Amino acid sequence: MRWSAAAALIAVLSPAVAAAEPAAEPTPAPGPAADGAAHNVTYRARVDGLARGAEIYYRMSDAQVNSADPAMLPGRTFEATGVLTDPKQAGMRISIQWPYSANLICEILVDEVIVAQASQFISPRWTPVRNDPDYGVMNCGAPVDNLPGGPPIVSNGPAEPAPVAVS
Repeated sequence: MRWSAAAALIAVLSPAVAAAEPAAEPTPAPGPAADGAAHNVTYRARVDGLARGAEIYYRMSDAQVNSADPAMLPGRTFEATGVLTDPKQAGMRISIQWPYSANLICEILVDEVIVAQASQFISPRWTPVRNDPDYGVMNCGAPVDNLPGGPPIVSNGPAEPAPVAVS
C-alpha cells in the first residue's frame, strides 16, 4: 500500500507528459492539381459482337500514341493507362475490319473520373466502303493524331479568322 500511495502522490504532483507536447496539426485535404501536374488516364474499350481485326489507338503520354490489336470477344474489355499533363488531350480511336458488324463502346477516365463515353453501332456492308476511311471507326475523347504507321489525323476544329488587310 505504501508504494501505491507514493505513486499516486507523484502522479498528482508531476505534470503530464502529453500536455507538454503541442497537438499534432491535421493534414489538409488535397486540393486541385497544380498546373503541369501529371494526371492518370484510364482507357477502356469493348466490342459487343464478333469482329476481327480490332485496332485501338490511345494517347499514352503527351508526345506518344500507342496502339493495340487485342482479341475483342464479346464481354471482354480492353484497358490501358497513360499519364498526361493536359487531361483534355486524352483520346482513343477504335476500329474493326470490314465486313464485320459490332457495337463499339469506349470510356476514358482521368484521375478515376469518367470524362468521355461513346457508343456506336457499325452496320454490316456487302462491299467495302472505299470513299469513307472512317467506316468501322469510332473516336472517343480528343482526336488522336500521330498514329503509328500512318499520316497524322487532322481535326476539324474551329477555323482561324483570316487576317484583316490594312490599307
